[in-house]
Amino acid sequence: MNEYGNALVGGLLIGLSAAILMVANGRVAGISGIAGRLLQGVQASSGALFVLGLIAGPALYRLIFDAWPSVTVTASWPLLVVGGLLVGFGSRMGSGCTSGHGVVGLARLSRRSIAAVATFMGAAIVTVFLAGFFA
Repeated sequence: MNEYGNALVGGLLIGLSAAILMVANGRVAGISGIAGRLLQGVQASSGALFVLGLIAGPALYRLIFDAWPSVTVTASWPLLVVGGLLVGFGSRMGSGCTSGHGVVGLARLSRRSIAAVATFMGAAIVTVFLAGFFA
């Protein structure tokens, strides 16, 4: 499968999983919220299964396509850790992450999610521009 097919299937699976979680549990499929509740010990088993599905996804891909998903990471571990901490802090401060606001919130036409997505997409565009400018 080519990169467009992978993106299409991945997007469909993300949307399907978000819809199933919303219908089955009435919960938004926001990864930061699910992970935060799991770490606090207040998340139901469905949250643990959701996170397990995220982790098991690449292994399932390997079984189906006989190859690991192609991802190349060129950043150093310290930069990845700092970036992860900043994303985690930002998602808690913004009451959600790209999956919650971008997938579920936009589909529900939430004004708060529209503002959040516009903010983090704008910040991403500026960051990419500046990173290219200073590289």
